Amino acid sequence: MRLPDPIMLGDTPLGPPVFLAPMAGITDVPCRRAVARFGAGLMVSEMVASTEMVTPRPSTRAAVRAKALTEGALPVSVQIAGREAAPMAETARIVAGMGARVIDINMGCPAKKVTGGLSGAALMRDLDHAMTLVDAVVGAVDVPVTLKMRLGWDDDCLNAADLAARARDAGVAMLTVHGRTRAQFYKGQADWSAIRAVADLPARPPLVANGDVVDAASARAALAASGADAVMVGRGAQGRPWILAQIAHDLWGTPAPDVPQGAALADLVAEHYEDILDFYGTDLGLRVARKHLGWYADANGAPLRDQMMRADTPRATLDLIARAFGDAAGVAA
Repeated sequence: MRLPDPIMLGDTPLGPPVFLAPMAGITDVPCRRAVARFGAGLMVSEMVASTEMVTPRPSTRAAVRAKALTEGALPVSVQIAGREAAPMAETARIVAGMGARVIDINMGCPAKKVTGGLSGAALMRDLDHAMTLVDAVVGAVDVPVTLKMRLGWDDDCLNAADLAARARDAGVAMLTVHGRTRAQFYKGQADWSAIRAVADLPARPPLVANGDVVDAASARAALAASGADAVMVGRGAQGRPWILAQIAHDLWGTPAPDVPQGAALADLVAEHYEDILDFYGTDLGLRVARKHLGWYADANGAPLRDQMMRADTPRATLDLIARAFGDAAGVAA
């Protein structure tokens, strides 16, 4: 396959069309730095709730989530979520001021605590209201605004193409569609072919297919079935921050990532671990890091997983990382 011309979001050219999905509590600054070591066409932050940002004293967690990774050349998008136009517009202005080069609107999160507040995928049940948020955010910032959605709320409400058409007309610069309904959560298989209804819209903005893209084979299949211009990788990157670069290499011949094994893998995991502690502080960092250590162990065949998850000091954890990943086979390249 020939590498397509870069997708342009405003004056920002994106890299190879393999993007990092926003994942709440996961795609924070340390995670994005780990992915950036290998490369990605675009990285999207974890979701920022507008209700947490637009207060006299924004919560520490909201501010941490909104912090954009500005070092290096890779573009970063900050995803925002909410249910009312004015707070969403103000949140967009805040995160743009923090360095975000792209603002993404969340209309795809299926979590009950999000949809119960009429945010995320719940907005697909009322497109008139959903568009008040889109119009407000697009009008609030000078950076490009993108939109992430699902196929619809359930099988009786498959309206992604309708929402996409209205978002196109409102000036949204790129669309991402997860090939499941909200009712499916993450069960079953993503239906990439159902995304084609959005791909077939006239004069549409660039389209990204999301859901179950974990390697080059699934990325190739998703692109073919959906008619999309790019793919977005979420859970497939857990424990494998190089997989986006690997997919781009396998599909388009971009430079191959140096997939770490043995001592190099141990060094990578240790660097990510220490970055988490530096970013969050030791007490919170120890807890945040455990899920990442578990994913690295699962994805790379490393032993001592349970011991790493229980370790309660940085020194003990780093010793276990050196032992576990120094001997890992790097099976998930």
